[in-house]
Amino acid sequence: MRRTVVRRLPVALVTVAVGVAAGVALQDSRPAAAVGAATGYATQNGGTTGGAGGQTVRASTGTAIHAALCGRASSSTPLTIEVTGTINHGNTSKVSGSSCNTADGVIELKQISNVTIIGVGSGAIFDQVGIHIRDSRNIIVQNVTVRNVKKSGSPTSNGGDAIGMESTVRNVWVDHVTLEASGGESEGFDGLFDMKDDTQYVTLSYSILRNSGRGGLIGSSESDLSNGFVTFHHNLYQNIDSRTPLLRGGVAHIYNNSYVGLHESGINSRAGARAKVENNHFRDSKDVLGTFYTDQRGYWQVSGNIFDSVTWSTPGSENYPAGPNPTSTTTVSIPYAYRLDGASCVPTVVGQTAGANTGLRVSDGSCAPTTTPPPTTPPPTTAPPTTPPPSGSNLSLGAGADGSSKASGTSYGNVRDGDIATYWSPAGSTGTISIKWGSATRVSRVIIREPSGTQGSIGAWQLVNHDTGAVLAAGTGAGAIMFAATTLSKISFRITSSGGTPRVGEFETYAS
Repeated sequence: MRRTVVRRLPVALVTVAVGVAAGVALQDSRPAAAVGAATGYATQNGGTTGGAGGQTVRASTGTAIHAALCGRASSSTPLTIEVTGTINHGNTSKVSGSSCNTADGVIELKQISNVTIIGVGSGAIFDQVGIHIRDSRNIIVQNVTVRNVKKSGSPTSNGGDAIGMESTVRNVWVDHVTLEASGGESEGFDGLFDMKDDTQYVTLSYSILRNSGRGGLIGSSESDLSNGFVTFHHNLYQNIDSRTPLLRGGVAHIYNNSYVGLHESGINSRAGARAKVENNHFRDSKDVLGTFYTDQRGYWQVSGNIFDSVTWSTPGSENYPAGPNPTSTTTVSIPYAYRLDGASCVPTVVGQTAGANTGLRVSDGSCAPTTTPPPTTPPPTTAPPTTPPPSGSNLSLGAGADGSSKASGTSYGNVRDGDIATYWSPAGSTGTISIKWGSATRVSRVIIREPSGTQGSIGAWQLVNHDTGAVLAAGTGAGAIMFAATTLSKISFRITSSGGTPRVGEFETYAS
């Protein structure tokens, strides 16, 4: 698998040369209002530049953030606020001035424009204090953590939203943030990323949203249809009940996101909303796409997504899941340029780039699994002609093996005994076989061999880092599989479709 990740350095640092190490390129990142440039729909409608070209100030309290806003010459004077430390209720008070409109207990970006808030140093945490963007435009929020914002209980902030936008908001880029709660509505929390009442041209990128009942929404009700043109890319949604996001009207572009543990529903397109959903990776989740909890249907265009251990409910009144075999119900034209990582790469790429304090790393969109196509003629009992000989020893010999199931008369250990004539088969038409070691082992190449006379029984598959759940590669048929060198203790070959009863004679692993 080919993966290229570009590292963007915090604004306080300057690299004087471009180097390459361990597959990571270092870009020259000179001081700017924000690191990198906006992506997605935030690039439209005149673009999103935040406080570029203006003064830069440092703040370690919420009150200092408000004071910086209020100290500008006007409400549109460009300003970058570098935030350090923990912002909480005890240090977030209202500040008055002609260029601001602030309040206690919430970071209030109200009736302003041209502002960047960026975490620097050892990190910026907004603890139980939300960020409220209202009647504003051209705002960037980058490299911060917002956690445990409540709408009920004590203390409360921002209606329970970690980041909330409402009332004629235009051009917002939220990038490399971590938004998290410690429960759902019954525990006092609401949405992590909400947009309503005429909010448009927004991008959420390289961020983590987790441990919440609600991921976020576009539109507060079925009649609030003035929102839209929102891009979600390279984000991790983890341990969320629903709303990843909830769309009411408008257009959304949702690509290269990783979804893990969506308990009730995921992308909920309603009330005429149209979503382009491409090259995302969904795992261990339920009803990840469709129209739910209403009879006002929405629409979607789907391509390149991976649905791994996803369950789908039965269609019924106010419940219209897109699966188990999602197909497009609309088309969405995207007005900006972008590059797609392969869906099988997404868990790894997002795991290395998303969230605050991750070095502002991004992908260049070149990640794609690389596999050797299966031969068109039956191979001999040695390596297929199209498979170059591996270097080094077969690490599977002497390792352990297990799997999801095994057919009668077969054994897990047969895939690591060096004998192509013995094999493992799942109990059904799909299943998983794994090689495991007692300690961390570096692997960059796998060869899957079928017993003579059974070639073509393996259909679609995924090669998975069992330690993390990341998909290392995906493809069809047996043969050689190349991917970025990975250190792990267990690697799994997951067969997701077959032309009968699949058989794996040897599951070979190599360091190079």
